[in-house]
Amino acid sequence: MSNKVKDAEPASASGVNLPFEEAIQRLEKIVEAMEHDDLPLESLLSKFEEGSRLAQACQSRLQEAEVKIQQLEKSANGQFLLKTISPSQELA
Repeated sequence: MSNKVKDAEPASASGVNLPFEEAIQRLEKIVEAMEHDDLPLESLLSKFEEGSRLAQACQSRLQEAEVKIQQLEKSANGQFLLKTISPSQELA
């Protein structure tokens, strides 16, 4: 199983500073490398930790986008406006 997959440059320390699309691409490369490369345990753990940070950052951004979409309200003249929602509505 030493079929080497080209590894990308490491993401920022937390992975949080990458744009969403780049974080997803990096995460895909990490998964591919972990599945196909013969990596030492330390490298696997490092990739797993980075992948976990990236996955959390992506999930957080998706949740933020969902809240913004839920806040969009169409006005009578057809324009979209952001409305504020209370924390109790956010959980619904």
